[in-house]
Amino acid sequence: MPKKSPEQKAEEQRRYIAASGAANSEELEPFLTDPNQAIRVTAAMNPDADAEILDRFANDKFWGVRIEVVNHPNVSDATLVRLLEAKVSKRGVVHHAAYKKLMERGVKIDEDMKLDLNK
Repeated sequence: MPKKSPEQKAEEQRRYIAASGAANSEELEPFLTDPNQAIRVTAAMNPDADAEILDRFANDKFWGVRIEVVNHPNVSDATLVRLLEAKVSKRGVVHHAAYKKLMERGVKIDEDMKLDLNK
C-alpha cells in the first residue's frame, strides 16, 4: 500500500475532527460510508449520536464499528437485539457485548435470541 500524501493525511485528519465534533445525526450521516474504518468508529463513538444513527452504524461490516455501537449509551434495545446472532457458530465479540448489555438493562432474551416482551 502506497504511503499517504500530506494532502491525504490532512483530509483524513479533517474527517476525524468532523466525525468527533458532529452535533447531530445529519452531520454524522456522511460517515456511515467513510472509506476509513477508524473514522467510522470515531463517528459511532460520538456522544451526540442518537439511537437512529447508531442503528444505521450497526450495519457496518466491520466489528470494530459495531462494538462501538453496542458500547454507546444511546443505543436502543432494538439495535442491541438486532446485533445478536441466532447461529452459535457466528457469535462473536459483538454478540456477547450486546447480550451482556441487554441483560444489564433487564431485557430478557430467550434461547432462540428472541426478545421476551414480558421484561
